Amino acid sequence: MKRSDIINDPSIGNRAEAFEAFDDIPTNPNLTRTIGDVINRRYGRRDVMRGILGVTATTALFGTSAMIAPKQAAASVAGRYNFDELAWGNDETHHIAEGYNAQILLRWGDPITADAPDFDVMNQTAEAQLKQFGYNNDYVGFTALNDEGTRGLLCVNHEYTNEEVMFPGLGRQDKQDFVGVTKAIAEIEMAAHGGTVVEIAQGADGAWSVVRDSALNRRITPLNTEMTFSGPAAGHARMQTNADPAGMTVIGTVNNCAGGMTPWGTYLMAEENFHGYFWTDKVDAEGKPDLSEQAEAKQMDRYGVPGMWYAWGKHYDRWNIDKEPNEPNRWGWIVEVDPRNPDAAPIKHTSLGRFRHEGAETTISSSGKLVIYSGDDNRFDYQYKYVSNESVTPENSVFGSTLLSDGILYVARFDEDGTITWLPLVHGEGPLTAENGFNSQADVMIDTRIAADLLGATPMDRPEDAQPRGDGTAYIMLTNNTSRKPEQVNAANPRADSAFGHIIEIKEAGGDHAATTGTWSILVKCGDPTIEEVGAQWNPETSENGWFGSPDNCAIDADGRLWISTDQGTGWGKTGKSDGLYSLETEGALRGTSKLFFRCPVGGELCGPYFTENSETLFLAVQHPGTDGTKDFKGFERDSTFEDPATRWPDFDPAMPPRPSVLVVTKQGGGKIAV
Repeated sequence: MKRSDIINDPSIGNRAEAFEAFDDIPTNPNLTRTIGDVINRRYGRRDVMRGILGVTATTALFGTSAMIAPKQAAASVAGRYNFDELAWGNDETHHIAEGYNAQILLRWGDPITADAPDFDVMNQTAEAQLKQFGYNNDYVGFTALNDEGTRGLLCVNHEYTNEEVMFPGLGRQDKQDFVGVTKAIAEIEMAAHGGTVVEIAQGADGAWSVVRDSALNRRITPLNTEMTFSGPAAGHARMQTNADPAGMTVIGTVNNCAGGMTPWGTYLMAEENFHGYFWTDKVDAEGKPDLSEQAEAKQMDRYGVPGMWYAWGKHYDRWNIDKEPNEPNRWGWIVEVDPRNPDAAPIKHTSLGRFRHEGAETTISSSGKLVIYSGDDNRFDYQYKYVSNESVTPENSVFGSTLLSDGILYVARFDEDGTITWLPLVHGEGPLTAENGFNSQADVMIDTRIAADLLGATPMDRPEDAQPRGDGTAYIMLTNNTSRKPEQVNAANPRADSAFGHIIEIKEAGGDHAATTGTWSILVKCGDPTIEEVGAQWNPETSENGWFGSPDNCAIDADGRLWISTDQGTGWGKTGKSDGLYSLETEGALRGTSKLFFRCPVGGELCGPYFTENSETLFLAVQHPGTDGTKDFKGFERDSTFEDPATRWPDFDPAMPPRPSVLVVTKQGGGKIAV
């Protein structure tokens, strides 16, 4: 599939679907050993092709409960999650389980500083947007400012922009050669990317609100936020540009999907599809980038640079690889932000590797090390984790800590006997030598994907969020793999051209997240279990409301329970359901049972989710409402635009397009959620 095929596909009507389609283009040439191949060897291809597993294999994959079609009517299932399940559906607004409130806290364009202007959608400017809440909110984190946890800083990523519903009369610009993207429009888009740090407070009535006059409120954007680097690649020649000959300063961060919070309360922003922002004026007859004159053509090709999703490179040299060929090496990192100090320049930590980071979820291992799990969100790419060399102490639990620059990055190999081995990406070890193009640890980190290829890591089915539970257990969201061919069908990925994904559970050796070995099993295979060819497998207690497709983000609450948010999309996943938040049992007889707790308006993708420490407040983010899919909630084919979106959530104002928003969920009468 070529970029031009995606852009010209009439069934792909908006940015959200286009971004998913671009992820269908694998950049990994090392496809000789997929996770499907591993499971074929583990269980035998004959049984796999028959679509059956013996009792022993089923127990190994899914626990003690057989996975069959779910109940056809909602049922009250006794388990660890105490709420009445929401009915599935797809309409103009959001819905929450009975007994809970889902309050709109922040919308795109809402003023976040004392001097910010009110949102004027018909007269947008970059200057105004820099003081207003950004677009397409994704990851949400929270760090408390008081002991009660009723006042704190909300940290929110803004992944990308949908110009077709942001601006009147513009439409999908990548289908029009970006003729409508002036420098002013490009700067508004840049100002709407990045992140937001904003103080919020909970009132006596339990409702949360923005503290607009807080001196801590600010935006972090690729337009104007200066950042620095730490770790082995900082200052390296491959990081140096005309604008930054020292290779130590970069402006901003981009395509910040998921993220994480450190144990000491700093905010980690993951740079995911950074490749899409780079431009070239040199293309071949098919419209593909011509990299023949690029010194790092191999590296650019492996990372998909330039993606040419945006036209920023027509107005800014740093986004044009013809003029700044080293600039892509400065993106694809994990960024640390000190939310309590607006004057502290954010840091891109190069020890954590360069790839399309979905997230950066942290934990402290039983051996005292800082551990960060991060997936490379592309089909046939890898699952990583980082382990600090030092133990976490009060003295080093600070912004810019060496815990984030002095450590080892590992990539996962899933073996046929059900074990996992974490392979160290260390210069001089194994094939990571000068003979293979790695002259230093800086090269290993800048070219993390290529290093992982050489180590023989297991190409995965698009690893997204990865959540450690703190007891040596981690959950890996594998969203889908629509590039899987029929001959690759197997027990773990039983669907050719799969759009539904699965979830893997990792048990690290000795319950230590810093361990380099462990075991793995499949928790659920997603999709509609009533359709035989889908091949989904759930606990039989899962109702027709509870199954889902395309697990994306996840969270673990104060009681160690797993929650899943989806990116199934009315158009992309084609489940017919809106995206939502699901509880998912991981233990005992109900293991693999899912229940629907919250669902999005049509076209919206659910991001976040994030629980406060006491699990009495849950933050959710709905991005690109009204845009993801080619059908509206009534089933009519449509391409959503500013003038005619599929919904006008959350304002339902005929003069206002849909606005990505953060919601805050609380229990009516107070108390822990789902308890």
